[in-house]
Amino acid sequence: MIRSKEIFTRSGDAEWQPTPDGNRRRVLAYTDELMMVEFAFEKDGVGWLHSHTHIQSSYVAEGRFEVTIAGRTETLVAGDSFIVPSGLEHGVKALEKGRLVDCFTPHRADFLA
Repeated sequence: MIRSKEIFTRSGDAEWQPTPDGNRRRVLAYTDELMMVEFAFEKDGVGWLHSHTHIQSSYVAEGRFEVTIAGRTETLVAGDSFIVPSGLEHGVKALEKGRLVDCFTPHRADFLA
């Protein structure tokens, strides 16, 4: 079942929300099985190290990020991507202003509260 307003969404449909680590996110679309979320970072913005049960795939839409997954760190630029298996500790640092588009399976209920 589609839980977002529409099967098709427009960039202006979702509202930006502050994240606990000082960045911004907006839920673009989701079902019970899958969620797409856009994150915006200012230069030097940090997505704290954390883990969750969801499988995550991320696409660097803009900028340059230092990405750490399970203790391994790589620098990724616009057009690059990464996958975080369930339960692995991960986080990012924006080396310049940028955006990530993350997909989670199943959806992140905590992002809807």
